[in-house]
Amino acid sequence: MIRSILLVACLASPAAAGVKEAVNDHALPAVQTFAVQARALATNAQADCTAPAVIPSFHNTFDAWLGMQHLGFGPLEVDGRALAISFWPDKRGMVGSTVARLLADEDSAISEPAQFAEVSVAGRGLFALERLLFSDDSYGRDDYACKLVTAIAVDLDRMASEIMAEWQDQAQALLTAGDDGNTAYLSQSEAAQRLYTALLTGLEFNADQRLGRPLGTFDRPRPERAEARRSERSLRNVIISVQALRDLADALSDAPTPVTDAAFDTVLANAEDLQDPVFAGVDDPSSRLRVEIVQQGIKAAATAIQAELGVQLGVGSGFNSADGD
Repeated sequence: MIRSILLVACLASPAAAGVKEAVNDHALPAVQTFAVQARALATNAQADCTAPAVIPSFHNTFDAWLGMQHLGFGPLEVDGRALAISFWPDKRGMVGSTVARLLADEDSAISEPAQFAEVSVAGRGLFALERLLFSDDSYGRDDYACKLVTAIAVDLDRMASEIMAEWQDQAQALLTAGDDGNTAYLSQSEAAQRLYTALLTGLEFNADQRLGRPLGTFDRPRPERAEARRSERSLRNVIISVQALRDLADALSDAPTPVTDAAFDTVLANAEDLQDPVFAGVDDPSSRLRVEIVQQGIKAAATAIQAELGVQLGVGSGFNSADGD
């Protein structure tokens, strides 16, 4: 959940500049990229729903999702879209059980997009698709599993298109913060706060979930909890997400942030050197230490952002993701 940020100053001009760049140069392009890749995924799945044919588009769509997942407010909150696209962490194994039920029952919802949109979020989105595409049980074009792959891809395309359309209004609300009639953002600082919160929340998610879950504890590491382990995307997801968050930080800043830049450089260099796509080495002390160093680096980047970017935007370090907005 998003944690609150305390406003410590009302620096309207810097906030406005940072918001404009973050919206136009980061958010809108990221949302559009996801929509384009989701459309390609649906088109390809409709032409050939077998795993070898769909997997490349799956990876492209997942990459694009990581470029915008941190923008978890507004359109991503509608109808539980964020969870429907990416149901993780899945602490109770609901994706597996839901997909298994759909396959066993040969649920007819797959034949009608409006019906499929009502299926449990655990049976839709990228992780349900991963479960099918990277299963030990192969399927053919005429199998129900193939039709389910297509239904999930079409559903992702629908949500991505809706998100892109609704982000036009979201962008306008952010860019006109403080104007008469704007009830979403009553000041420019509120708009800056929203994007700043998304940035810090995204970093926290990478440190505590994408890395923290497989790390577990020293006595009980949990590599099986790594995100997207079946598709061997666990490390890839961290790297792409951190790159996207760095892009957001750069867009929000209108002055040099050398400490933040150095922190991001270190995180990405250490992550790319891991060469452990699913964090399988967290149960080995030396390999585990390297993953922990990446985790610590992400937390250091968040601290640097609060010290440098937070001051520029006029928002403070009272960031606490367990509180609500």
